[in-house]
Formats: sequence, structure tokens, C-alpha cells
Amino acid sequence: MTDELLEAFLIEGRELTAQAADDLVALARAPGDKARLDRCFRAVHTLKGSVGLFDLPAMGRVLHVAEDQLERLRRGEGDGQGLFEPLIEVVDQVDRWLDALERSEALPPDAAEVSQRLIDRLTSAGAPSSVVQQTGEIAIHYAPRADAYFAGDDPMAIIAGVPGLRDLKVSPREPFGDLARYDPFTCNLVIEAVSTAARTDVEAALRWVKDQVELSIVAPVAAGAVENGEAEGFGRTIRVEAGRIDRLADLTGELVIAKNGLSDLASQIEGLADGRAIAQALRAQQARIDRLVGDLHGTVSKVRLTPLAPLFGRFPRLVRETARALGKSADFEIDGGEIEVDKAVVDGLFEPLLHVLRNALDHGVEAPEARRAAGKSETGSLRLSARTVGEQVLIEVADDGAGIDPARIRDLAVARDLIAPSAAQALDDRGAVDLIFLPGFSTASSVSEVSGRGVGMDAVRTTVGRLGGRVEIVSRAGQGSTIRILLPISMVLTKVMVVACGDERYGLTLDDVVETTRVPADRIVPIRGGHAFQQREQVIPLVRLANLVGAESHARGGAERVVVARVGDEVVGFAVDAIVERMDAAVRPMSGLLAGARGVVGSTLLANGAVLMILDLQELIP
Repeated sequence: MTDELLEAFLIEGRELTAQAADDLVALARAPGDKARLDRCFRAVHTLKGSVGLFDLPAMGRVLHVAEDQLERLRRGEGDGQGLFEPLIEVVDQVDRWLDALERSEALPPDAAEVSQRLIDRLTSAGAPSSVVQQTGEIAIHYAPRADAYFAGDDPMAIIAGVPGLRDLKVSPREPFGDLARYDPFTCNLVIEAVSTAARTDVEAALRWVKDQVELSIVAPVAAGAVENGEAEGFGRTIRVEAGRIDRLADLTGELVIAKNGLSDLASQIEGLADGRAIAQALRAQQARIDRLVGDLHGTVSKVRLTPLAPLFGRFPRLVRETARALGKSADFEIDGGEIEVDKAVVDGLFEPLLHVLRNALDHGVEAPEARRAAGKSETGSLRLSARTVGEQVLIEVADDGAGIDPARIRDLAVARDLIAPSAAQALDDRGAVDLIFLPGFSTASSVSEVSGRGVGMDAVRTTVGRLGGRVEIVSRAGQGSTIRILLPISMVLTKVMVVACGDERYGLTLDDVVETTRVPADRIVPIRGGHAFQQREQVIPLVRLANLVGAESHARGGAERVVVARVGDEVVGFAVDAIVERMDAAVRPMSGLLAGARGVVGSTLLANGAVLMILDLQELIP
């Protein structure tokens, strides 16, 4: 099998198994949902057709039997209560086989045995499967007559009326040639299609043009554009290697840096004799380049966007397996899969989210007997959701379990020598809960396949940090916990204010900046060991940015240059030595040894090649 074909099959297969599993779980609760049943049948039917492209008999046989049983339910033969559990097992097993294909391009050695065992379960739970071998499909070759339009025929409407269409191809009978001489009243089409319906049904739909149609039996092919008369639609797409898109993104970022250098160049020219006119012309061209670069950067960013649904679709099976291994039961809900995020973010999120979901089941959701004692339903609740927050995506994993006990977290951190007892007691409850992100911290009392190896949440924070995001926990004792992961949606251009602290330059995102001002020394007053000033009847705390970043300040007294910024729900003034410039920047997350640097959102390059740190003011405030 070719790498490209296999890759496409794996992507489609995971989407279809996720869809089928989601529908089957819902059908187990509400068997009468016909729309869900039809959608689940189409997913399994499409997956079976795609498997037909490969030499995967074990997978093909079990999917064919599953399709038969779903079709039986669609005909109203039985209520399906005994079928849904083995059908979910089939979909989960297919998902595991997809993982095996990705690793080794082959099914495991026991695939035939597993397949037969699942077939036995399906046939014993429902009516015996009528067929295990495929009966073939109908290939249609329809060549409308040249005068078809004058005869009142609409070839596209006729072919659309054929039941069970899977694949459709429309091509010219003869090359169109010079379009200026094209005769729109002459039909120059050849229509080819494949139908899963019975031959008699296909012949009935084409009875008015049977002299223009040829039918033949073919083996099943991969699912196509139309299923049961429902058009999927065609989009204009092109497959491009991901590395080329990454390179294009890098070049766009370098173009942004080069563009920023034009401002300095214009300032230098302006200082020359008779250079004012040239500088003005250069600034006009810079403004035009600004717009073009901004459009280019935005377009490249959108090309890299991919929906979260395929990623989220990998977790239902893993959640079911983890809950089963722990002897627990949990309803798993997913929301927000349609949100699109940069491909690098999606690719890097699987392991962190898997850690979080496993921890939620292991340490959050209680055992059935404990939930009964707490007055809860024996079945826990676990929810994975995503929503946009400005230019970021907020991903949350919420459970209705026991929550996190801050006192226990303090005691465990001290017992494991991760923090001094005095420091632990000085933490508030939120700070104590945050200790679970320390390397080596674990609340598990023993090592298991699920957790307890001293890794997990620290790896989550590290990985999310590399992706340019941050993680926080909100927990309420007895009511559950929510892990919040905030990440950039795409590599958008960020408007940055460059400020000076001594000889150092730092960047502040303009979204955080409220205003800039000069504050006379006589308006700065000491308050509670710090300083503040009054601005339009509002008292604003004042801190020196150089002190927060460990830089040397060249301030000479007198009026302070202050950047007023929003930090959380408060407004704070940051004294700086100078405001250098405002610029567009392609901010990239910190990596390597600086990945966990406190108070830094990311970095960008200045026109002279120097690295500019973009500060996270909220983390810098003590």
C-alpha cells in the first residue's frame, strides 16, 4: 500500500470510527434515534468500503457483519439492546487496528482470531449475518445523446435519481476545444458512477435512457461522494507536504522581521540632508508592505489550521478502556471539535490530553461505591470541550469527581521533599493545588498501567508551554475538577510595544496595554510598601519593570515614563526607561532550556537580529 493512500485511509478511518462510536454510545441510551442509527450505518458502511482498498480481510469481515446487523436494526428487526455493546467493541477494535497500521502497516498476528470472536459475538447478539462475502456493486456508464437537452432530458438530474450512489465522475465526451465556439445546446458529457443498490432498482431509475446506459457488476470500492442520495459535496483541494507549509510559515515570519527594519531605515534617511522626501516615500511603501505582509501571514496561518475533531475522536475508546481497567463507569462528552487550530498545536496535544483524561478517571472520578456513599450517580461525568477566547483556544477537561484536597497536596509535596514545610504552609489553596505540576509529584499510592509513575501533570505543563500555552486547575472538594489549557489558535501577528529597561529591550503585547503616560514624581506616593499614582480619579499601583525582570534601570528621577496595562482584573502601571517603538511580530513560544521561563510569553527577532522577549505581565507580578 502506498504511504499517501494509507495516510488518507487512517485519517478517514479515525474520523469514521469516532463518529460510529459516538452514535453507538448515544443509541445505547436512546435506541429509537433513527437519525443516529442511519448515521452510524453510513459510517460503518463507508469504512467497510475503504477497507476494501487494502488487503485487510480480518477488518473487512467484521465490518461487513457489523454493517449487516445495523441494517437489520434500520429495518426494525429487534430493539438493538443486546447489539450495541458488541458493536462498540467492534468499533474500538477497528480503532486499535488503525493504530497498528500506523505503526507497522499491518494488522497484528491475532487479527483473524479477534475478528472471528467479534463476529461470533455479533451474530449471537442479533440475527445471524446473512452474508460475509461481498455481493458486488453496479458500475454505470451513461453517455447522453448529443440532443439530450432538446429531448427534455437533464442528465445530472437523472443520475442523481439513482439510489445508492457511491462514486460519480463527469467528463467531456470530446475535448471542448475553443470555448468561443462552444455550443451550449449540445450535450458533450459522459457520466460514470457506482451504485450499491440492486440492479433492478438502478435499471428502474435509468429506464428512460436505457439505450444510453451500460451496467456491469464490480467489486466494492472506497466510499465516494454520494451515499443514499445525499450529496457530500466536492471541494477544490490540493495535498501539500506539511514541511512545505512549515517552511512557508518560517519565510513569512522572516519577511515580517525584514519589514520591521524599514522603519529604522526611514528614520536614518530622514536625518540626512535632503532626505525627508525620500524618507516619506519609503514610509508610504512600508505602509503598503505592512498590509501585504499582514494578509500573507494571515493566509498562511489559515492554511495551517485543522479541526480538533480528529484529535478529540481518538479519546472515547481510550476513556472506555481506562474506565474499564479501573472498574469505574463514566459518561464521556465531547464538544467543540469543529474549532480549527494550528496543526502544530493539534499534533502536540494528544499526549497532554491523554494524561489529563487518565488522571481525571484515576484520581477524580470515584469508584461506584464511593459515589453512592457521596449521594452521586454511580456513573461519573467526564467532559472534553473547546471554545475560542479571542485569538486563543481554551480546552477544558472537567469531571464531577472528588476534587483536589489542598491539604493533602501540601502533605504529599512535603513528604516527597518537593517543597519545604514552611513554604508549603505559606501557599494558599490555589497555590497548593498547583503543586501537582511539580516534577515527580503523584497522588497515586501504587504504580499501575494507568498512573502512578511520578510523571504526568508536569509533562502536561511542559508540553503545553512548548506550544505557547499555559495550564491551570480549578477544583472544588466533592464536586470535581477542571483542567484548563489555553493555547494560541494560530501563529497570528502580534502587535507589540517595545520598551527599554536600561540597555535591555522587552516586548509587551498591545492587547494588554491600556495607555502610556508620564507621571510627575510628586504624584507618586508610597502605599503598603509599594508605590501608586492617581490617574483620572483611579489609584493605580506602580512597579518598576526593571525590578521584575532583573534588569538595570537608567532612570534619572523626575517624571516616570509609565505603561498602564491590564493584569488580570486589575490595572497596573509599569515604569520603564523608554518606549522604543510599536511593531508587528511573529511571536514564537520558548523552547529548549527556556521553555519554562517564568513571565515570558515567547520571543521574536528584531530587524538587527537581536532576540526580543515578549513578557507575560500577569506572571511577573508577585
